[in-house]
Amino acid sequence: MTFQPRMQNEIEGFSVIGGLRRRNWNGITADLWDVECGPYAGGHYVARDPRLFILLDHFGRGRPSVKLSSRAAGSPQDRQASPISYIPAEMDLWVDIRDVQSIRHLDIHFDADILGQRLMEEIDPQKLGDPKLLFFDQRIMALAELIAAEIASPSPLHDLYGDGLAVALLIDVLKMTKTPERKRGALAPWQLRRATEFIEEHCVRSIRLQELADLTGLSPSHFSHSFKASTGLTPHDWQMNARLEHAKQLLCDKRQALIAIAAETGFSDQAHFTRAFRKHVGTTPARWQKSKLG
Repeated sequence: MTFQPRMQNEIEGFSVIGGLRRRNWNGITADLWDVECGPYAGGHYVARDPRLFILLDHFGRGRPSVKLSSRAAGSPQDRQASPISYIPAEMDLWVDIRDVQSIRHLDIHFDADILGQRLMEEIDPQKLGDPKLLFFDQRIMALAELIAAEIASPSPLHDLYGDGLAVALLIDVLKMTKTPERKRGALAPWQLRRATEFIEEHCVRSIRLQELADLTGLSPSHFSHSFKASTGLTPHDWQMNARLEHAKQLLCDKRQALIAIAAETGFSDQAHFTRAFRKHVGTTPARWQKSKLG
């Protein structure tokens, strides 16, 4: 799936050497930049998606200075000690560069939803949202150098090579550990979360199986079997339970008539509501209400 990063920046003092070199993989875009720097270079950056900035090389007496606001004191970025920064989506970053002749760096942007789908698990939102600036990791740098060499190559290898390197790098940066093996045929956690949240949000209307399958990237048949393997219930039964939980909340308000509650929770009439309630709860709505309210 082609992914195009969106970044806003206000920069000055840079002159690109040889043009932008870019590779797009499934949900990942990697840019290799060689730039000459004027007496002062730098500016402000903010991107829609999470990204990595990896300093591969720099020449000159100075060092880039990275800061979180235009007036903050900057921290130096160095190829040997602090070349890597992970920047969450929508996070502002400022860079000041003085006494640096040229810089070579790698920018890697990624779509967290696509990456999560590919890895068959949701990426921890806390890890995605926590910046990690100016650190060194030998393994990440080794992968970054291989990615840069692949981008720069006039005869690139199969897409799976660069893609595999980029995915491995992101797994390492986000410290994504192996998840416990799930039941055979069950949905991945992110698929189950999406499906159940959607059902509960739209439980009072008719939900097509295709809608749920599309949310999880599966065929309707595959989704239906995997949903039951995960929950022990069919999607229809899960939705019915969600409707009835909503109905119970309304039954706690004596002012609402049963016919109104039936309509509000998606049942065709009061009789339909009563039959479904008795089947799943074991008593009628009126008796349930009386037992709760006295």
